[in-house]
Amino acid sequence: MNNKTKKTVAVIGLGYVGLPLALLASKKGYKVYGIDISEEKINLINKKESPFVDDKVSKTLKKSTMEASTDFTLCREADILVICVPTPVYDNHMPNLEPVEGACRGIAPFIKRGQLVILESTVNPGVSEDVVLPILEKESGLKAGEDFYLAHCPERINPGDKKWDVENISRVVGSLEKNGLRIAVAFYKSLITGEVKPMGSLKEAEAVKVVENSFRDINIAFVNELAMSFSKLGIDVVSVIKGSSSKPFAFMPHYPGCGVGGHCIPVDPYYLIEYAKVKDFDHDFLSLARRINNHMPKFTVDQAVRGLNEKKIPVKGTKVALLGLAYKAEIDDCRESPAFKIKKLLEGYGAKVETFDPFVPEESSARSFDEALKGSKAAVIATGHKLFREMKPSLLLKHKVEVLIDGRNCLPKEDFIKSGLIYKGIGR
Repeated sequence: MNNKTKKTVAVIGLGYVGLPLALLASKKGYKVYGIDISEEKINLINKKESPFVDDKVSKTLKKSTMEASTDFTLCREADILVICVPTPVYDNHMPNLEPVEGACRGIAPFIKRGQLVILESTVNPGVSEDVVLPILEKESGLKAGEDFYLAHCPERINPGDKKWDVENISRVVGSLEKNGLRIAVAFYKSLITGEVKPMGSLKEAEAVKVVENSFRDINIAFVNELAMSFSKLGIDVVSVIKGSSSKPFAFMPHYPGCGVGGHCIPVDPYYLIEYAKVKDFDHDFLSLARRINNHMPKFTVDQAVRGLNEKKIPVKGTKVALLGLAYKAEIDDCRESPAFKIKKLLEGYGAKVETFDPFVPEESSARSFDEALKGSKAAVIATGHKLFREMKPSLLLKHKVEVLIDGRNCLPKEDFIKSGLIYKGIGR
């Protein structure tokens, strides 16, 4: 697909996935409409302001010609429709497909012959054919594979990553039939510098995303279990992982932490677990990994309780500074962040929790780092923001903090131990 044949694209859902994609398509010369149901988000985007923290998105948005709107009728103007809405899980971990279904109902009345519809939202195998396809055909009155094309290209984006972004990460594409696959592959090849790999079916493409995130979840669970074991054995798990990484093959380092957050890793395995149950198969390995990773906030809080006990300080009534609310460093995304579980558990012990995250001021109870530490006897790092990584023991001593729980293993433990502080990491 060259510049002479470039068409119009409508991206439905302008969040962490859809907005970068829409901006990239605009940058590559496409006429782009960005559609979202949030008027607040649309107003920000039309004022050239990013609705979330992302330096690259903010800079690109200021120069972009993309048009943002809540009007789904704009789908009539597009040749390619890309659905990028979230796919969370309910409290019982069952997949919540309501956003995907809503997006499909929103675009279906305006689908025209020859259009390509691409689902980028992460779903379990079978959703494109069993959920998306029936809605699109019923509401449009058209036949997929004949009147319009349906493809799935699971999103791949890593917020806060300076190296890998929507433009250079390789993608996989599956389709209902060969012509749709050809068009979809050509579209992504016109956008990205990474490889575009065609898959044999929609289900294969759907499975890729779930498998790659389940792979990470399992490996993180492995090192989290090691961390809990090594904390009793007196072994520094971080040092061991770095030692294991010296092997030049067959080892991929993953690191433990106070919990797994974000929209993908703690969510996607449940999609495969629940889908397989319907087909009479139990994913014991995936389920165990989820249980281990879900336990890490409790393990972190237990470390804080032990640290305070070593100083003969009761947890009840004691102020604890919880540093970081976002699920990863240098972003404002709090989805599935373990920080909120840590806060709830600490409060359950009667602690007075003061939260601070420089990227999430609206969720922070303290207005500054110093305010969070003032009067606190313990500090728990839940997010490895640069501000916290650069913290010195002198800052904690100044505020008479006595216990530090490094939930991201992001600080030099020896410096803090030498200062007289109780330092506890995750497996350190």
